[in-house]
Amino acid sequence: MATHTALIHWNRPSPDFCAGRYSREHTWRFDGGIEVAASPSPHVVPAPWSNPANVDPEEAFVASVASCHMLTFLFLAAKAGFAVQTYEDQAEGVMTQNAGRLWVSEVTLRPKIDWQGERVPSEAELEHLHEAAHAECFIANSVRTKIRVQTPN
Repeated sequence: MATHTALIHWNRPSPDFCAGRYSREHTWRFDGGIEVAASPSPHVVPAPWSNPANVDPEEAFVASVASCHMLTFLFLAAKAGFAVQTYEDQAEGVMTQNAGRLWVSEVTLRPKIDWQGERVPSEAELEHLHEAAHAECFIANSVRTKIRVQTPN
């Protein structure tokens, strides 16, 4: 159906590569032209070999899951006749060990949604929209990470 690409570029900044004393900062370039400064998480590789100001792969993964859910949710809400004014999600991913290997085992989405107009979904309709968004999200369908949606009560 579609192919998605990213160019990941790193250049050795110091002669101490084999000693493990090198920066892991790199860039992600996407087909639309945007370039993102990337680095490993400082939880995985300490500074100065990482840069906490840059996006790390785990953060990008959490953002990708949350973004896909949001985009699918917005599509389904519009199709159902519910006008979303704003959507904000303070998503969080948790890394754990599985058979001695680290992985992002769970992502929790915490969407806060403001609606416009008279027609606002009931709690049951909102739950259905989130369930349908999860079921149809391309990223959620691509990973084994547990994805939970927490809505404000």
